[in-house]
Amino acid sequence: MDVIKVGMADLAVCKAPQRLMTTGLGSCVGICLYDPITRVGGLAHIMLPDSTQARNNQNKAKYADTAIIETLENMITLSAEKNRIVAKIAGGAQMFNFIGTSSIMRIGERNVEAVKKHLKMHKIPILAEDTGGNFGRTINFNPDNGELHIKTINQGEKIV
Repeated sequence: MDVIKVGMADLAVCKAPQRLMTTGLGSCVGICLYDPITRVGGLAHIMLPDSTQARNNQNKAKYADTAIIETLENMITLSAEKNRIVAKIAGGAQMFNFIGTSSIMRIGERNVEAVKKHLKMHKIPILAEDTGGNFGRTINFNPDNGELHIKTINQGEKIV
């Protein structure tokens, strides 16, 4: 089985039977996009919600807003059609407890909100999500059938 590993602040696209996987999703969010007809998939491992708030925003894969656009464009070059693309998302955990509720510290939650907002702007429905909590995740995405396999620290495994 050919598995493409996606690093932190990274993205990749592929066509089945290839698969996409990423590890170390804490407050980061894994965005899996998928065209069920052409079986083209994309995975972005985003770290931050918004590239417009950053001084150095050269890495498009690092931010929810730019990673979604980049992944879509790359999928379309592999024959995906935008109007068929659907999403599954995982991650966005609150990995540390902070005193007070400063939104700056709620990075996981802010990442999930930004991903949902930008997917909605692109009219991409979210079919499944496994977000929040206080544990890390490893995800493996199969564009052949759209299955997202999620392994969590001390929480077991599941397929969505």
